[in-house]
Amino acid sequence: MSELEIEIQKMMSGELYDATDNRVLLAELERCHDLCYDYNHLRPSQVDERTALMRRLLGHTGARFKIISPFLCDYGFNISIGENFFANANLIILDEARVTFGDNVFIAPNCAFYTAGHPLDVEQRNAGMEYSLPITVGDNVWIGGNVCVMPGVTIGSNTVIGGGSVVTHDIPAGVLAAGNPCRVIRQIESTK
Repeated sequence: MSELEIEIQKMMSGELYDATDNRVLLAELERCHDLCYDYNHLRPSQVDERTALMRRLLGHTGARFKIISPFLCDYGFNISIGENFFANANLIILDEARVTFGDNVFIAPNCAFYTAGHPLDVEQRNAGMEYSLPITVGDNVWIGGNVCVMPGVTIGSNTVIGGGSVVTHDIPAGVLAAGNPCRVIRQIESTK
């Protein structure tokens, strides 16, 4: 196992790891940020180039997807997007752990998905320690503008998250949820 693989395994374990003085992870972070910079400086009309760069950056993509610039992520390889994925401008994904989006996920502008967190203990935090927990978003999910999804959250399929929500815990399938903290408002009745 390479040094990079060992450090990534530590990062994704859910345990505390050194996020500030780790030369291996910092080099990978810089590589990813350079690719995000390149993506954000392509013209919207450069569809083929944009698609190719995003396929190079992300761990998995469906055949059809669109991500409006600007876009920022930390590692890229931890992100998986399903078929017919759409994200509007200013999407931020801190993917220190896996972030998985199902099929037909629509994300409004200014949304953020944070797998990374810092300890409450001030000495550990000041020492650069961090932890990461995965985020999973099911199929057919619509996430409104200015939503933050926090570490370790799962959002069930066929769910709508209202704009401005801060999602701090799991949200079940088939519901409308909103607020800070985000909570279930009601079930969504099928329109079939």
